[in-house]
Amino acid sequence: MKYKIPFARTNTSTNEYDYVKDVLDSGWLTTGKVAKKFEENFKSYVNSKHAISVNSCTSALHLALEAIGIKENDKVIVPALTFTASAEVIRYFKAIPIIVDIDYDTCLITPEIVESTLKKFSDVKAIIIVHFGGQAAQLLDNNSNKGLLNICRKHKIPIIEDAAHAFPTKHNDKFIGTFGDITCFSFYANKTITTGEGGMITTDSDEYATRMRLMRLHGIDRDPWNNYSSPKPKWDYDVVAPGFKYNLPDINAAIGVAQLERAEDMRMKRQKCAQLYNEHFSQITSIDIPVLTTPMKHHSWHLYPIIINNTSQISRDDVVKLLFENGISTSVHYKPLYRMKYYKETYNLINDNYPGCEKYYKGCISLPIYPSLSKDEIFHIIKVIKGICA
Repeated sequence: MKYKIPFARTNTSTNEYDYVKDVLDSGWLTTGKVAKKFEENFKSYVNSKHAISVNSCTSALHLALEAIGIKENDKVIVPALTFTASAEVIRYFKAIPIIVDIDYDTCLITPEIVESTLKKFSDVKAIIIVHFGGQAAQLLDNNSNKGLLNICRKHKIPIIEDAAHAFPTKHNDKFIGTFGDITCFSFYANKTITTGEGGMITTDSDEYATRMRLMRLHGIDRDPWNNYSSPKPKWDYDVVAPGFKYNLPDINAAIGVAQLERAEDMRMKRQKCAQLYNEHFSQITSIDIPVLTTPMKHHSWHLYPIIINNTSQISRDDVVKLLFENGISTSVHYKPLYRMKYYKETYNLINDNYPGCEKYYKGCISLPIYPSLSKDEIFHIIKVIKGICA
C-alpha cells in the first residue's frame, strides 16, 4: 500500500523539545512557573481576564459546573452531538442532562432549538454550548436579539462553552473564550494545539476563577509552587473545600507554550486543506460538505466532516471501509448521546426525536485534516473519495 494516512498526526517543532528539556533540567515537573506562563500567554491570546490550566477539558467542564453551583436534579441543556464528557460531567452532580437536537447543516445547537427547549423546561439551570468541528455556534446575531447569549441572558441561564474543537476560533471578530460565563478548551493529543493531555478554562469572572483555581488542586488554599519558590521557609497550608486533582504539570504546559506560538500557522494549514476539500467535494451530489456560518478564516478546522447523504448508492460504512483499504484512516464524530446505552436507557431517549442529528450521524465521516498533511496525501484522499462517491 503506497499511502498510509492516519486520521490524526501530532505536529511538533524544535521549541516543543527545547521547552520540555528546560522543564526537565529545572527539576520541577509538576504545576509551576511554566503552567503560569502558559496561562498568561493563553489569556492574552484570546483576550480573557483569567485562564486556568487543567489536565483535561473534562476537568474544565466539571470545575465550571461546580463553580456555577449545579446541584442534584438540576437540569442542564447539552447537544446530542458531542463527546460523552460534555454530558457525563452533569451526572457527576446527579444533575439531569437535557439532551437536544442539532442543526443538520452546521452540526450546532441553535437559538431556535434552545428557545423550544426552554418552553418545555422552564427550570433549566445551565447550558453547555458545544462549538462543533471548529465553528462557533450562533452566540450573537446581526440584530443582537436572537443569539444564544441573548436568550440565555434573558432567562438568566449561565453559559458554559465547550470549546474543545474551537481554538483558535472567532465569532463576530472575537476569539471564543470571551463570550459565555466560562469556556473550556481541550489540548488532547489530536486537538488543534496539544499538551498531550490537558485543557484550559477562561472566564472574566473573578468569583468563578477563584473557585476553580481552589478546586483544581484538592481545595488547598496555597499554591505549592509559591511555597517551593519562596525565599523563606514555607510549609503550612489548609484544605478549605473538598477539591479535585485537575492541575496541569509544567512538563505538559511546556508543550502548550510552544504549540501556542504556532497556533495560527497550524490553523492556516488546516484551512488550506479544507479549501481543497471544499473545491473538489462541492460538486459531488452524494456528499454534503460543512456549511459555514462564519468566514473560513475564523474557523479552527479541528474536523472536516463529510456526509454521505441519502442520494448515495453506497453506505457510509462501506465508504469508510474502502477508504481504509486505500490507506486512509477516518473517524466518526460522534455517535450521538441518545444512541449510547447509558443515556438511552436512563432517560428513555428515542432516535426519532433527534431528526437533525440522526440525519447527520447516519452519513458522517471525519476526514484527515492537520498541518503536516501533504498535498500528495490530500489529493490521494480526494481522488479516492471521487472514485467511490462521484
